[in-house]
Formats: sequence, structure tokens, C-alpha cells
Amino acid sequence: MGALVAAVIGVLVHDQTSATQLDTARRDLDAGLLAAVADYERMIDGGVLVNPPDLPDALRDAIETQPVRATFLDRAGEDPVLWAALRERPAAAPPADGVTTSGGGSAEGPATVLAVRQSYLPQTEALGALNRTLWGAGLIATGLGSLLGLLLATVGGRRIAGSARTAQRIAQGDLAARVRPRGRDEIARMAAAVNTMADALQVRLEAERRITADIAHELRTPVAGLVTAAELLPPGRPTELVRDRARTLRRLVEDVLEVARLDTAGVEQAEFECCRTSGLARQAVAACADQLPEAAGGEAITLTVVADAEVRTDPRRVARVLANLLSNALRHGGVPVELEVDGTVLRVRDHGPGFPAELLAQGPQRFRTAARERGRGTGLGLTIVAGQARLLGARVHRANPATGGAVTELRLPDGSDCARPNAASGPDAPPGGVAAAGRPGRVPRPATGPPPGVAPPRP
Repeated sequence: MGALVAAVIGVLVHDQTSATQLDTARRDLDAGLLAAVADYERMIDGGVLVNPPDLPDALRDAIETQPVRATFLDRAGEDPVLWAALRERPAAAPPADGVTTSGGGSAEGPATVLAVRQSYLPQTEALGALNRTLWGAGLIATGLGSLLGLLLATVGGRRIAGSARTAQRIAQGDLAARVRPRGRDEIARMAAAVNTMADALQVRLEAERRITADIAHELRTPVAGLVTAAELLPPGRPTELVRDRARTLRRLVEDVLEVARLDTAGVEQAEFECCRTSGLARQAVAACADQLPEAAGGEAITLTVVADAEVRTDPRRVARVLANLLSNALRHGGVPVELEVDGTVLRVRDHGPGFPAELLAQGPQRFRTAARERGRGTGLGLTIVAGQARLLGARVHRANPATGGAVTELRLPDGSDCARPNAASGPDAPPGGVAAAGRPGRVPRPATGPPPGVAPPRP
């Protein structure tokens, strides 16, 4: 915009100056022509040119058609020349040798062209200097305007980027994030609108969380009684169905309570300790194999240790995350399910239809599975995974590889500050690096039972 304004102003100034300069030079030269013609008539050499041979044709044609004075700027040569000329018809010449013309008149002499000229080079050089001044001023004005615009845009852009980052934090669950409005412009009004939206969203979500937690607390006692009563029923197929539904209802209530605790700041605290990723993976595989033997459909869960690593984390919560990922892969994905340990990265892959696009774009949402082809469910498993990973300082990444299926990566913080050496040997190290699980006897079960925080195996 600065360059455009400078160019328009420069063109206008150039054209106006050029026209004014030429008009002034024409008037001055025309006055000089009249003075030179007067001197010529008085037989005084005033610098007038009589019938100059190098008179431009355009000027000659102009003064021969009518008796007027005319000026012409000739740019054909190396230097521009400004001409002024007129055509003078002298009075009748006296008869020669006493011979008169017919009718008593006498013959009229030929017309005389009187002209003056001057170099137009000083004006051209002055106009060139003006053009250079306009170019310099235009460049300086454009540069200063660009710097000023960049400064204003940077300040405004930072304010807008701050509002965008705050909105992103709110979308990711940080309901306490707020924008600090500054000024009274449109950006400040937008920041105030973001804060108003965050306040309304926080009030609504807190109300939903309280209702969900209250309902889960109220259901916990009767559900526990229902499970106990189901265990007292006589053996039979109906009893198995009642027990299975009662245990499912109990797990749902426990999941809802866990989500409510994870959503409440300061309620859940991780207890960090140094451990090895291979041991965490084997405990999760064994617990999941005992919990969901039907879901596996008789197929094995493959555990592969590419590289073992020592991490500083909460083993109970990591086991909970891995158990949820494996259970989700068995229920909604496709067998075989693979758990790969690659240093601090724990990778769970199934061979089902893959994650839906909505889940990959927006992340897990409670009470929604987002796609029928991945089965029915409450959507709490992946929500718990996200909440537990946030407490652990871990990162969860989901993707659909080109070869099919779904892959979830859990990246744990490294254990660089652990005191004990990062040894690859020990009771937690898998023999040969690879083990298969999912069937009794194929993965050694820990002697102390499933890890804390994981539901006990079914009777």
C-alpha cells in the first residue's frame, strides 16, 4: 500500500511538473521570438533564424497552414531542443525594370520563416533530478510504511495468537486459562468474548461433572450389592449372564468415578518411581489376558521388546493405560493385537478398521465411540488413557497406518534421573526379547497378581 501511494503521488508530481516546466519554457521562448522578430524588422541582429533548414517538419507544417506563432519540442536529436517560429509575408516588392503586373498590381515576395531555438537540456536534467528525488522519497516512504505496518501487524498478531493459544488450551481441557484483554479495539473485544465463552463452558462442564460423579457415587453401593448378590445365585447359564452384566455395570461405575477424579484438579496425584518398560508391558498383557479372554477370540496378544528402557513414572497408572489400550484394541479393533516396547515408547496396534477420522482430529470423547465399525462402548477407556497420560507427563499419539489397523503410541518420560543403572538383565527382562500372551501359560503371570489399579480377573 505504501508503494502504491508513493507511485501514484510520484506520477502525479512528475506529470504536473513536466507540464508546468514545458509551458513556462514555451512562453519564454515565444516572448523571445517576438523580440527577435522586432529586432529583425529594425534590421538589428536579435538572434532570429531566417528560413532555418533544420526546422522540424511538424513545426513547419503548423505555421504554413495559418499565420500563427507555434512552438515545438524536438526530441529527435541527442539533446532536446525547443523551437518557436512564425511565417512572415512581406509587403509587395517594387517592380523590376519598371515592369508592372497586370491589373496595376505588383508581385508579392515569398514568405519568410523566422524562428528561434534554445536547448531544453537544463529542464530535462531538472526533471530527471526530480524523478530521482521522487524515487528515493517513495522508497523511503514505502520502507517506513512497511516497517510501521509490520510493527502494528506484529503487535496485533501476537495478541490474536495469544487468544488463539488460550482458546486451544481451553479446548484441550484447561478451563482455567483466560486471555488478558488490552485496549478497547476489536482484538480486546474478541479476547473478552473468549473469556466469556470459557466461563460459560467451565460452568456447564463443572455442572455435568458434578452430576456424573454424584450419580456414579450413588450407584456404587447398590451396584456392589448387586454384584455380591449375583455371586450367591445358584450355578447356571442365567446366573452367568447376571454376573457378567453386574460386573460390566460395576466397571462402568468405576470408570465414571475415575474420569470424574481425573477431571478434578488436585484430586489425583501420580507416585513416580523408576521401572522398566518391558516389565510394565508384561504386567499389562497378563492382566488384560485374564480379564478379557473372550474378546481375544482365542488369538494371542503379541509382546515384542525392541529396546528396553528405564523410565520414571507411576507403574500403576501406566498399567491402567496399557490395559485400557489393549482392551480397546481387542473389543473394537481386530486380532492379532501387538504390543511393542521400543525404549520409552509403548506401541499398541490392532488389525481392525482403524480409528475414525473424528477421533483422530478431535481426540477421545466420553460416552462416544465415534464409529459403529469399531463396536459399541462408552468411550471412557480412551478418555481415561488421556487423563492418566496427562498426570504422568506422557504423550499419546493415535494413527491409522497405511497397512491397515490402528496404532496408539504411549511415549513416557525417560528415567535419566534414576539412580540405579539401566541394565537390560534382571527378572523383568523378557527371554529372547519376544513373548506371546493371551493364552494360559504363554506369559508368566506375576506372583502377586494383577498390578494395583487393574480390576481382578474373572472367576
